[in-house]
Amino acid sequence: MEDNKTLHQQLLEAGVHFGHLKKKWNPKMLPYIFAEKNGIHIIDLNKTIEGLDEAAAALKSIAKSGKKIMFVATKKQAKEIVAEAAARANMPYVTERWLGGMLTNFSTIRKSVKKMLSIEKMLQDGTMDSVTKKERLTLTRSKEKMEKVLGGISQMGRTPAALFMVDISHEHIALAEAKRLGIATFAMVDTNSDPTKVDFAIPANDDATKSIAIITTYLTAAILEGLQERAQVKENEEENVDDNTDNKGRGLEITEEDNEGGRGRGRGRGRSAGAGAGAGAGAPGRGPGGGRGSAGSGPSRGPGGGGSRPGGGSRPGGPGGRPGGGAGGSRPAPTRH
Repeated sequence: MEDNKTLHQQLLEAGVHFGHLKKKWNPKMLPYIFAEKNGIHIIDLNKTIEGLDEAAAALKSIAKSGKKIMFVATKKQAKEIVAEAAARANMPYVTERWLGGMLTNFSTIRKSVKKMLSIEKMLQDGTMDSVTKKERLTLTRSKEKMEKVLGGISQMGRTPAALFMVDISHEHIALAEAKRLGIATFAMVDTNSDPTKVDFAIPANDDATKSIAIITTYLTAAILEGLQERAQVKENEEENVDDNTDNKGRGLEITEEDNEGGRGRGRGRGRSAGAGAGAGAGAPGRGPGGGRGSAGSGPSRGPGGGGSRPGGGSRPGGPGGRPGGGAGGSRPAPTRH
């Protein structure tokens, strides 16, 4: 953005400070009027710069949040300027005629837009080649008529978040619909209009082409700056997501390797411990005719010996050297015949 002094000079050269005749003024514009000269009110450019900066900051914030801003200017001297600015910022615009209900009855307007797009698609893909020349001509004229009025909002899928208007007295229908829906309003307000009707009023000459151009260009630059910041934030978020994904992948690989090593070491330790325990378990009970010595000792393998169990019961050993039976004195051991 330019420095205030430079901007002040540019506004002065563009004739932004020229208002309407004194007899046509709106008393509510008194705070924005600097003086009167030859029966014409002179707008205070300091107030214009203040309103311009506030509006630019708000529009930049709206654009950064990803919402749409509609440009409205159906005055002859503002049509081309506003249409070019809106196209540069990729925003919807209305420069031919404001259809009643374009915001409050947006669903019906959207149907007309879809019809226009379907006719355009039929003319392009060759579907209309089979119809008569008169029918094709009728559809072509219908499409051109709709495109003239609705072409600027063909890509708008929902109502916008804000409206920028040139001359609110001329665009009173659009202003009324925006206020009814609670849409934020930005406007160039001349000395014959009521600045309290809009949320962000920019006191300026809304009849001169140069004045409209400099105000619209300034606001469009703010919108483009907001869109650029939004794109940069998205890129940074995508890079962060990619970095986090790579880090997670590396962590999973390391964890799998550690788990495999731990499993191998655990198996080795388990095998060695089991072998040692088995070797020490069966050694004490291998004497000829010996009984079980202590709990956990191995079975006796000697011939004919009688066995005594830790519980205290006993029975004579058979020829095969079967181990003793009986639990601690509860019942006598059965005698074999």
